[in-house]
Amino acid sequence: MQFLRRTGLLLLWCAAPLVAFAAANKNDPYLVPLRGGGNIALVIASIAIVVILLRKGHWSRLPGKLLVMLWCLPPMLMAVAHLSFELRRHDVLRAEVAEARQLGPHFMVGYSSFPEVARLAEQGLIGGVYVTRHNIRGRSIDALRTEIAALQDKRRAAGLPPLIVAADQEGGIVGHLAPPLTKVPALATLAGLAPDDQQAKAEEFGRIHGRELAGLGVNLNLAPVLDLKPPQRRNRLDFHTLIGQRAIATDPAVVSTIATAYVRGLEESGVGATLKHFPGIGRVRTDTHHFSANLSTPVRELEATDWLPFREVLSRSHSALMVGHVTLTAVDRDRAASHSKRVVDGIIREKWNYQGIVMTDDLVMGAIYQHDVCKAVVEAINAGVDLLLVAYDGAQFYRIFGCALDGSRQGKLDTAVLRASAARLERGFPIEQARKASSAVRVVEKN
Repeated sequence: MQFLRRTGLLLLWCAAPLVAFAAANKNDPYLVPLRGGGNIALVIASIAIVVILLRKGHWSRLPGKLLVMLWCLPPMLMAVAHLSFELRRHDVLRAEVAEARQLGPHFMVGYSSFPEVARLAEQGLIGGVYVTRHNIRGRSIDALRTEIAALQDKRRAAGLPPLIVAADQEGGIVGHLAPPLTKVPALATLAGLAPDDQQAKAEEFGRIHGRELAGLGVNLNLAPVLDLKPPQRRNRLDFHTLIGQRAIATDPAVVSTIATAYVRGLEESGVGATLKHFPGIGRVRTDTHHFSANLSTPVRELEATDWLPFREVLSRSHSALMVGHVTLTAVDRDRAASHSKRVVDGIIREKWNYQGIVMTDDLVMGAIYQHDVCKAVVEAINAGVDLLLVAYDGAQFYRIFGCALDGSRQGKLDTAVLRASAARLERGFPIEQARKASSAVRVVEKN
């Protein structure tokens, strides 16, 4: 019995700092599973442990007092963290109309709470939403369709442009709305076919995704992946990128052929495509969901290989371009491509003369979020990035938008760059262009 008592006390001593750390960081993306019921359970457990320790007489001795105080910390730290979040949220929601209209169109957010995202949409604090697996968990696809339509109705009532509604339907292992949408094979499965068959099947896959997404109210697909398939096995800690399974092929020409046809199928259905993840993560062994990553290949070599599919598909479509959180060391050693002016403005805008939509990969990924995210947000906007994506943990929107808000109030944002970006978004790339292409195809078919 004495052994069990000592073991229990030892476990309490070990667990207290961990629970306190979790409570203090309750808003961190890594602790999303603890949100809601998990946080409540943690507080109740901490209070229960304090009550038990007091009843057992531990307050009468110094070690016991220290243990009791340690277990009093989690509820207090959680309250402070919650207050901090609410103050930040309040500041964002109280933004001036002019501030919301200037910055809001540049943010796309994932969400769990419809009333919460509806408020952001009505106030013009966002320009788009991202829907994924948790938006259909335990619900019908019709419920999500109704929800998206309701958001667009609220935008119209507020006199605001329609929301960009994005999903992530690549095919294969990444199809976050499939099921209930059709589960389509990965585009990589087409690489071994003859070129004509590659194009026919890829276009068919694009049409399937396009029809179903358009029917749902989604107007932008975060696909296809244009990274070249890596020749070597990636780091064993790569649990999320899994680019070896998602990339189409090692041959840039094959990637271009299949991706162009897939995008054509999407656009014919009125859904825009997003080419990702420039400047390419096929050569990178680190998982940017959690860690920083460098791409040290010379630009000349990348232009002749990895970047060929990007330039080819961009020239033949109205696609958006997603920039990843990889540091292109030959161009900018100090920051990831997603917020590098040398990459976005210098290469994509000036050298390639691409004037469509450029968006970041998810800013909640560790390669960005675990560093100075506010600096990255300001730099991304000033680099000419049009859409900043906050997908995995939509609650981080308040922190990330707050960074842009502070940057604007402190005069750190380049207003000329913001105006140019707003003009690109108003032109409707890639959604309106895709819709126009779809309409033209239907007119031709009728004739």
